[in-house]
Amino acid sequence: MTTQPDVTTGPGVPPATKAHAETAPDRRMTGRQRLALIVLLTASFTLAVDFSILNVALPTIGSDVGFSLENLQWIATAFSLCAAGLTLLFGRVADLAGRRKMFLIGMALLGAASLMGGLAIDPAVLLIARVGQGVATAIVVPAALSLLLGSFPEGPLRAKALGLNGALMAAGFTTGAILGGLLTDLMSWRWAFFINIPVAVAVLVIAPVVLAESRPTAKTRLDVPGAITVTLGLLALVYGMTHAAENSWTDPLTLSSLAAAVVLFAAFVAVERRAEFPLVPLAILKRSTVAWGNIAGILAFVTETSLVFLLTLYLQRVLGYTPLGAGLAFAVLGLGTVLGGVLGPKVIAKVGNKRAIVYGFIVQAIATASLVVLSSDPAAIILLLVATFVGGVANLVVIVGFMVTATSGLPEDEAGLATGLATMSQQIGITMGIPIMSAIFTAQLVSLGSSDAPAVLSGVTLAIWVNAALCLATALVVALFLKKPAAVDAAA
Repeated sequence: MTTQPDVTTGPGVPPATKAHAETAPDRRMTGRQRLALIVLLTASFTLAVDFSILNVALPTIGSDVGFSLENLQWIATAFSLCAAGLTLLFGRVADLAGRRKMFLIGMALLGAASLMGGLAIDPAVLLIARVGQGVATAIVVPAALSLLLGSFPEGPLRAKALGLNGALMAAGFTTGAILGGLLTDLMSWRWAFFINIPVAVAVLVIAPVVLAESRPTAKTRLDVPGAITVTLGLLALVYGMTHAAENSWTDPLTLSSLAAAVVLFAAFVAVERRAEFPLVPLAILKRSTVAWGNIAGILAFVTETSLVFLLTLYLQRVLGYTPLGAGLAFAVLGLGTVLGGVLGPKVIAKVGNKRAIVYGFIVQAIATASLVVLSSDPAAIILLLVATFVGGVANLVVIVGFMVTATSGLPEDEAGLATGLATMSQQIGITMGIPIMSAIFTAQLVSLGSSDAPAVLSGVTLAIWVNAALCLATALVVALFLKKPAAVDAAA
């Protein structure tokens, strides 16, 4: 009995793809596959950009729309809470209702919410728009990933597609910082919203032509109690992490939110054990590739996206860069992530998924650790550019390895669930990274009793040490505990 699903005949695979797979499954893409890949990657990249595009524009938005300084963070938090908290739920809804249908609904919502945000003149409307964008992200990203997997058979073609997807998802966070600075300085922060509208329209026009509908053939129902408990648990977890960064880890609201998350996750496990159609069949978490692959994915996004945050503080508060200048400094990191996405499948082909993840984390840890010698000397920018480039390449090798590991070698009826879990790992990693590192940075400032440039540099340095240590620790646990099915090992 094989663990490899017949992805060339499963639902959602266009006829052209099936015919191609029968003759040369791993050699070259068909024209329809290329178009589908362009549509899906464009949507995923746009939504990744939305995570960070408004960060450098927050002070300007606050003065234009009327946000008080202490409430500015909710422009980012409202988006992140929905994107991370609802991803698993909508990944399963897409399995039931149809992945292409949900993909199109999500893109339509993205366009509408972006229009609302660009026209907003008061805080309430802007927050509603950001919630809409976050929900759109939770709908589109898992559906897009499932459609992508359904369009490519396991092997080099799928690894290449996943590599491009991972590269653009990671590069989107960096691109958002650059694009946000450009649009705010040269035009208006409102264009950070408006820019999504033509992308959404183009995808809605082209997607129905190049994407076939995809859903599991077996009848099932949505696990409502499981959906409620896991969604509330994720919301409580992300909120608790965000509140810790803004206040402290010992704040009563932080502790109560994190405690609520633990209780809700425990309730979720209890519900899933008894559910007829569980949202997450617990047996899938017994698969080493799914469990440890997703752990690696979460830590890959936690470490790299939070490093961008830390270095933004360093560039602006220590070296005196403008928001636009700080954003442009990350262009080198963006190039590194793109290169890493291209190299990832090649590394996997040579050394296998597991070694790609382990080696990638080790290189990322070394590159990150080198940043602890950053100083107030303007020449330190050279070290920053070199280290972030190398770290970006390594991080994307890890991300490609994580995606291939966590979504391959599964039966068709588990594919949607596996992609939903992988997507949720991305969203949680992006969402949790900044609160974790911000809390470490803030704690150092409090202990020093200062917020001047030397104190900022000290806080950034401490958080960078923790970041590098997380990379090494993840490499170690993956090396020790990730076990791969024989069929996947043979393929790698």
